[in-house]
Amino acid sequence: MVFPRVCAARRLGRAVARGLSLPEPSRPRLCSSGPRGARDEAPEARAYFTTPIFYVNAAPHIGHLYSALLADALCRHRRLRAPGAAAAAAATRFSTGTDEHGLKIQQAAAAAGLPPAELCDRVSAQFRRLFRDAGVSSTDFIRTTEARHRAAVQHFWAALRARGLLYKGLYEGWYCASDECFLPEAKVSRQPGPSGAPCPVSAESGHPVCWTKEENYIFRLSRFREPLQRWLRDNPQAITPEPFRRTVLQWLEEDLPDLSVSRKSSHLHWGIPVPGDDSQTIYVWLDALVNYLTVVGYPGAEFKSWWPTTSHVIGKDILKFHAIYWPALLLGAGLSPPHRIYVHSHWTVRGQKMSKSLGNVVDPSSCLDRYTVDGFRYFLLRQGVPNWDCDYYEEKVVKLLDSELADALGGLLNRCTAQRMNPSGTYPAFCATCFPREPGLAGPSARAGAEDYALVSAVAALPRQVADHYADFQIYKALEAVSSCVRQTNGFVQRHAPWKLSWESPVDAPWLGTVLHVALECLRIFGTLLQPVTPSLADKLLSRLGVSATERGLGELAFLPRFYGHPCPFEGRKLGPETGLLFPRLDQSRACLVKAHRT
Repeated sequence: MVFPRVCAARRLGRAVARGLSLPEPSRPRLCSSGPRGARDEAPEARAYFTTPIFYVNAAPHIGHLYSALLADALCRHRRLRAPGAAAAAAATRFSTGTDEHGLKIQQAAAAAGLPPAELCDRVSAQFRRLFRDAGVSSTDFIRTTEARHRAAVQHFWAALRARGLLYKGLYEGWYCASDECFLPEAKVSRQPGPSGAPCPVSAESGHPVCWTKEENYIFRLSRFREPLQRWLRDNPQAITPEPFRRTVLQWLEEDLPDLSVSRKSSHLHWGIPVPGDDSQTIYVWLDALVNYLTVVGYPGAEFKSWWPTTSHVIGKDILKFHAIYWPALLLGAGLSPPHRIYVHSHWTVRGQKMSKSLGNVVDPSSCLDRYTVDGFRYFLLRQGVPNWDCDYYEEKVVKLLDSELADALGGLLNRCTAQRMNPSGTYPAFCATCFPREPGLAGPSARAGAEDYALVSAVAALPRQVADHYADFQIYKALEAVSSCVRQTNGFVQRHAPWKLSWESPVDAPWLGTVLHVALECLRIFGTLLQPVTPSLADKLLSRLGVSATERGLGELAFLPRFYGHPCPFEGRKLGPETGLLFPRLDQSRACLVKAHRT
């Protein structure tokens, strides 16, 4: 909600009306992750972001794209904090990819009449193409069928074995092939099957389970219950949002049985064999989780400088694997748990879970075509709330994008750069006597009111506010804050109606230039802060303002320096070339298509 900040703006307005001066904001010292109130003021030297690697048993859907866009926005925001493009590239890594082993893949390939490798090649290419088309700026796309990954998994297995954490034993219990996981009796329920008879299913996912009895390698997971509890209690930001951390701690209050980490190769042949024992295939989840190490060069020396900075972005359905099994396996191999685990919820369609049987699975590629790449990125990240499931339907997308991107942001840019209002096509001069820093000492030329000072205060605070929201994995709140300031800026322009002022009037001209200067400064801040979410739209906006590529970082993002008595590098600068509408209204686009079809 934006109400607290609006109320703060009103309080500031009342303070200004009493003659108090507006303090100069410090340059934004953007925080890194850490306990609230004790965050680092400088970014870490490196940052490594990951998405889950996605199963290739089916084509990608919008939930997969949402995971990738969350990680992409976090990584892009982190890069903007680096002092230059080269430094940003060297200091960040971002991986995604596909999980291509396991019984589920083996069965899907058999159903399709394809060799598993061919199915993996086809579907992995679909994920790669989707992420490329959506502007996902990953530095690595890993496939678990790659030789580098096989070597990393075998080395990780050897590390666990050398520490005495693997033993061979008889496993008997329920196995869910759809979820690729073993389940205790307490996690299995009965539901009517096709014939009406009760069938065993996973209580969490609803997928069928079968009774399994075989000799496997088993990991001594039970040894790690207390170490995992200490890790989570000593690192309150390790799992975000907080409700998911509490869920994991609740799980750890229960018994933590040892974990089967292999399957008989006669049953599961599509995977990585256990080193020294070809009769066993390494459990798909152990295999898949090691991808995060493979990408940063494990077991070579390079990975040691990257691993402590790792941030995983995952869906809530795989929380147990990433927050219990994976940290325990890492500790068992002599490595530290991941730095952060960011957890998000799922997407429904008109209130229903996406499923093939309902025919409501949303094709993300079609959405990119229909709403534009930047438009659909903005919708998912603006509407997606990590704590709970979010709903998709077309009318909701159109209403949001038309309101916030086409009308509010695009309309503001068009107003302030139009030839009629800004005939010189420049960043106009700011007049300090029209908009003095200390309103209580204002002279007869002063034109700014309390709401205008509230706007300056809100936009000056915006970069740090946005950074805090990114650190808390609340990208939707960052976009909400930007949208609120866009509305305030439109109100500022509407109040002062610069189209009613004349450049020829010695009384009007200084204030007309000041109104446009303030509005353009606000737009520059908005464009800079939107880069992680809508990179092409933000580039178009900043280019129209004449902001060069080297002036788009967050480290030196100073808002309205002339207001605080400092020079402004943009004042008097020629605006960039006209590039048309920043974002076209979607409803009008559809109307035009219908009209063209009829004619």
